[in-house]
Amino acid sequence: MLYLLLGGALLAGYFWLNGRRFPVLKRREWRVVSGAAALVAFTAAAWSGVRGGWGPTVVLVVVGLWFAASARRIEATGAKPPPAARMSEDEARRILGVVEGATREEIQAAYTRLMRAVHPDKGGTAGLAAQLNAARDRLLK
Repeated sequence: MLYLLLGGALLAGYFWLNGRRFPVLKRREWRVVSGAAALVAFTAAAWSGVRGGWGPTVVLVVVGLWFAASARRIEATGAKPPPAARMSEDEARRILGVVEGATREEIQAAYTRLMRAVHPDKGGTAGLAAQLNAARDRLLK
């Protein structure tokens, strides 16, 4: 346990000396850090349990379960995007940022560029990705 505290103090000192704040973790990075923290908590719980400290063991298991659950948590999206059938062409063009006479290649290029930024695996939301999909489908119909 002493080594964990020492490692945390060294990490805090590193960021303090470099003049940086602690990094803000996005959803993808938080899942990795949370999974690692769960493994550390379960390992510490096993070590504490073997040594006979049941109080700290229970606390560490609960902390490990919380970290494991937060690593698997899927965020609920807000409003549902309009389906492609109900989306007007003007709305679809505004979403993708293309002009009225855009070619298939221009539409696909705009879709690809925007999807890279808002894909759920890259920190975006499923709602934004669904809107882009609906807009692309409406314009390529």
